[in-house]
Amino acid sequence: MTETPLDIPRAWAEVVDPAEPGQRLRLDLTWLTSRWRCIFGAGCPGIDAAEPDAGCCVLGAHFTDDDDVERVAAVVERLGPDEWQQHDEGRAEGWIVELEDDDAESGTARATRVVDGACIFLNRPGFPAGEGCALHRHALAEGLEPLTTKPDVCWQLPLRRTYRDVELPDGTSYLEVTITEYDRRAWGPGGHDLDWYCTGAPEAHTGAEPVYLSMRAELVELLGPQGYAVLVRLCEEHLAAVAALTGGAGPGGRPLLPLLVHPATRAAGG
Repeated sequence: MTETPLDIPRAWAEVVDPAEPGQRLRLDLTWLTSRWRCIFGAGCPGIDAAEPDAGCCVLGAHFTDDDDVERVAAVVERLGPDEWQQHDEGRAEGWIVELEDDDAESGTARATRVVDGACIFLNRPGFPAGEGCALHRHALAEGLEPLTTKPDVCWQLPLRRTYRDVELPDGTSYLEVTITEYDRRAWGPGGHDLDWYCTGAPEAHTGAEPVYLSMRAELVELLGPQGYAVLVRLCEEHLAAVAALTGGAGPGGRPLLPLLVHPATRAAGG
């Protein structure tokens, strides 16, 4: 199925953050009401065709700050060889690397090591504890949300949160917090060279619930409980408007403006 183009029309909602009156939430309703779901281990061909079993883990996870590193480091200390395929390698050679980064305040950035073509925390098919991220599987085994054990970039993907200072004509300003789709561009120039990418692929838009429900824990962490409550209301109103326009027939009924339903969700029949 054809991947959705990057520059599709989108429906946005902008509201004052109920928890922070000095900032506004800018929410991509087209993405948040889509039926995207992670299909790792369920047909995901991976972003690198040479590593189809690695999903999007072929790149080391870049850490956002010291808190991100310290949180993951605490989890790594609890990982045993029965949970982590690269345990001995990680203990002997380390699991984190420093990278040159012109944008970083110190001139360097940190990321998880890449071993044998993928992140050091990736368990490969055939590993007794199961394939996939060792940090993710540890969270599930402990009854925790994976966002408490994984690097920020990993648990947020494919949500993208950005910030922008907006100056108004009267001399006042506010902080704009945007929640949208982490598309190919968000990976940087190399994102255009990925062999496959899930957010625009109809194959991955087969979720039982829309994103704003299936990624509730992540969105609450990104927006706070009050901000998430506003998001839910706006998404429900958006979906009700779509249903009214189609007479309840869904995207396969009357023609809709493309901004109302994510094209990949429509192509998947959702």
